[in-house]
Amino acid sequence: MATETSPRPRSATPSTIPQKRPMNLDDEQHVPAVSSPLNPDAPTSRARKAPAREQREKKESLKKREAKGVDTTRSSTPDAQTNTKKSKKVEKPPDVIRPVRYYTKPPSPSDFDAPRQPVFNPILTKANRDFNECFEHISNKKSFRYTNCIADPGFPSSRWFRQTDAEPFEPRFSFQEASSHILFDSAGRSITTEKGFRMARANVCAREGRWYYECKILSGVKPPAHETSLLPQDSSSTDGGHVRLGWARREANLDTPVGFDAYSYGLRDVSGQKIHLSRPKDFLPSNESFCEGDIIGLELTLPSLALHRKVVEGSYNKAVDVSDDLDPHPAAEAPDFVRDRVPIRYKGVVYFEQFEYSSSKDLEDLMNPAPSLSNAAVAAKDAAATAPPNPNHPSIALRTLPFSSIKIYKNGKLLGTPFTDLFAFLPPASKAATQQGARDGLDDGMLGYFPAISVFRGGAAEINFGPEFWCPPSDLATAEGDDGQDADDNDMNGSAIALAPKDPKTRRQHSQGKNSRLRGMGERYIEQIAEDIVYDLVDEVDFWMLDAIENPDAAGTDGASTHKAQSASTAAGMEAVEGLTQLGGGGGEIKEIVQEEE
Repeated sequence: MATETSPRPRSATPSTIPQKRPMNLDDEQHVPAVSSPLNPDAPTSRARKAPAREQREKKESLKKREAKGVDTTRSSTPDAQTNTKKSKKVEKPPDVIRPVRYYTKPPSPSDFDAPRQPVFNPILTKANRDFNECFEHISNKKSFRYTNCIADPGFPSSRWFRQTDAEPFEPRFSFQEASSHILFDSAGRSITTEKGFRMARANVCAREGRWYYECKILSGVKPPAHETSLLPQDSSSTDGGHVRLGWARREANLDTPVGFDAYSYGLRDVSGQKIHLSRPKDFLPSNESFCEGDIIGLELTLPSLALHRKVVEGSYNKAVDVSDDLDPHPAAEAPDFVRDRVPIRYKGVVYFEQFEYSSSKDLEDLMNPAPSLSNAAVAAKDAAATAPPNPNHPSIALRTLPFSSIKIYKNGKLLGTPFTDLFAFLPPASKAATQQGARDGLDDGMLGYFPAISVFRGGAAEINFGPEFWCPPSDLATAEGDDGQDADDNDMNGSAIALAPKDPKTRRQHSQGKNSRLRGMGERYIEQIAEDIVYDLVDEVDFWMLDAIENPDAAGTDGASTHKAQSASTAAGMEAVEGLTQLGGGGGEIKEIVQEEE
């Protein structure tokens, strides 16, 4: 009899469909939970890490704040509008950098007269010239510079003083920019000394373009034909003394020879060596020197100020700036000159006193043949700091000017180019002295390279800034002389017709701009006077506008009221106007100076 087999029981059907388990980071990467020989780097735990908890700012308790003396008063409830709406920052317009204006005593009647020439005391006669000691004048000292000024009724907003010069009114050696041991002739074009090397700079500087001046050696190394002894030419016992000549910046020390530091480039009369950083190097052929009677011409070439600013600002690119750009298109706005100066009285004469530019530590270190330990440690950190001076050097003071050079002529013959890539001088390459009130990064318009001569124990020299040079180069003669026109090239009215020069070389010179042509420093002197006049007027107008904003009634609205206000101010003794803004770019009052008569 067959037995019935009971059916196998079926598993219970799940009531719900199982959901997919969420995968953590380890599951997504399919990393097994247990390590094995094939996977020794498996994590020991599959637990998910808890998110990091934010650190709360710890606040000091009330007692601690009271112990420290902190104000524990609760602030008022903030305005709901200030919390819901973010306050917009109002951008202030950039401050205009202006010269600092000082309030001084009213000018005396003698201040309106032209400054007198310094008093000369005759000392010696050499080379048929009388040399005098210059005194009764102020000399530039360390950290300060002095220029002549005069009171002018047309400059009331500038406190009545503007810049001027003393006689003789021509390019010459500056009586202020010379060592106290320098002896001058009456014209200020020849110098000598009875002391060691002393320097004198001219009253005109070059900032861009090509410039030329001449120097005649009146007393120095004797020519070979006049040698009467077997003493070497570099012996200090020679009767003629010695002369060094070249170009120097304002930071150069006046009690040292030209070429002593990084701020000047010079030539020695002995063997005609070039010298810079007190390191003489051969330039002239052997057995040749600059002797008495020789006329040495010095040509300086500087790139345009636009390219110069690229160098000091760090935007110069050798691949892009392939030209010296001496004659660029005129810019819409010229760079500003800012002259922080105050009129002071010295022995009855009024001078402008201003801060001088000081020497840089980086340039002073160049004179050290072996760097100090501190400098070596810094150089080890930054390899770029040990690079030689170049236009893109990390140190702004060590940046050089591309397309700059100094050429030397002897008796009208070109000898060569002893110096190239001169150091930059525009701020911040030139820094103001570390004095209270001195502002850095400002150009006063007189930064540049000055003709400079240094003399030693009887050495004497005379300079010539043109236009009538003794031995002019061919380029200078072409640029300033023949204009390529004949006397018959006139129109029917007798006036000259502007024809193109016939000589090809002359035609190229006339097609160039004024900065590309070689010009005498006398022409630069005229430009420098025009710059002083223009910026005196700019400062006066700017100060007048500030006065009009603060006190419209005193400034006047038309020419008559302005003249009336000026006359009233003069009659009242030129009292200080209260509430004027400070002129250094940040507001405030006019600074008051109290000076005792010397």
